[in-house]
Amino acid sequence: MNKKPRSGGAGQIRIIGGQWRGRKLPVPDSAGLRPTTDRVRETLFNWLAPTLQEARCLDCFAGSGALGLEALSRYAGRTTLIELARPVAQQLTRNVATLKAEQAHVVNADTLTWLAQPGEPHDVVFIDPPFRKGMLDSTLNLLEQQGWLSEEALIYIESEVENGLPPVPDNWLLHREKIAGQVAYRLYQRQNVLKESDHVA
Repeated sequence: MNKKPRSGGAGQIRIIGGQWRGRKLPVPDSAGLRPTTDRVRETLFNWLAPTLQEARCLDCFAGSGALGLEALSRYAGRTTLIELARPVAQQLTRNVATLKAEQAHVVNADTLTWLAQPGEPHDVVFIDPPFRKGMLDSTLNLLEQQGWLSEEALIYIESEVENGLPPVPDNWLLHREKIAGQVAYRLYQRQNVLKESDHVA
């Protein structure tokens, strides 16, 4: 399962902005599924507003699809949603069909296995892994090493406050941050790494 426990709110998600604003979509009753809350999504997508239109998005632990589908509603160019649990991925596929979201691609796979292959650049990446499973470090490294990020990609990370700052690559700069209870929400911006030959004295 590519999500972590939550209390309440099971059964559906609601798109909160964009072309599908107000649409409610079913979510499977699956252990560990925890959609990102409306309040957090509103904050996140306010952060992303200047750069989201036509962006290539990657939702690494899609679960309910609350982040990836919200991005498409707000006119992202396309979104790939990776989800391990087959029933959850199947419901995601049905929700994509309901929305007629031709720009969405649902992948039923293990996220780390998928990211270990050579990737293509994405402009916005959502990372909301299961808590206390030790998956965050590997996810960050694979995104950077396997070519999944555009030069100035924005990377959203949701993680436990108790773990402190995530171990991001040196060329990711913290752009926005919010703490709510035991969960930290952070948006990083990747910086293009200059080669030594690019430095002019």
